[in-house]
Amino acid sequence: MIRHIVFFSATNPDDIDRIRTGLMMLAQIPHSSHFEVGRNLQSDVIAGAQVDLVVYAEFADEAALAAYKADPIYAECIALVRPLRELRIAADFKSE
Repeated sequence: MIRHIVFFSATNPDDIDRIRTGLMMLAQIPHSSHFEVGRNLQSDVIAGAQVDLVVYAEFADEAALAAYKADPIYAECIALVRPLRELRIAADFKSE
């Protein structure tokens, strides 16, 4: 299983809900076995305020993750979210 985690911050805090709505478009892509978007609780005292939203998804394998990223909805989401976000950090790892 591949776990896909992406952290986002908004350039303007007023856009956080718009970014979340855009990211939720990704839930329509059928290649993940689990998908969610959550707002960071910002409870970490060291760096908690740097991240506004987190995308978490699970994929059966690297081919499913690649198919997810190749879906046209993924490109639509990028077009909507990229102008509104400042930070984007993605990490993918194999779960044992």
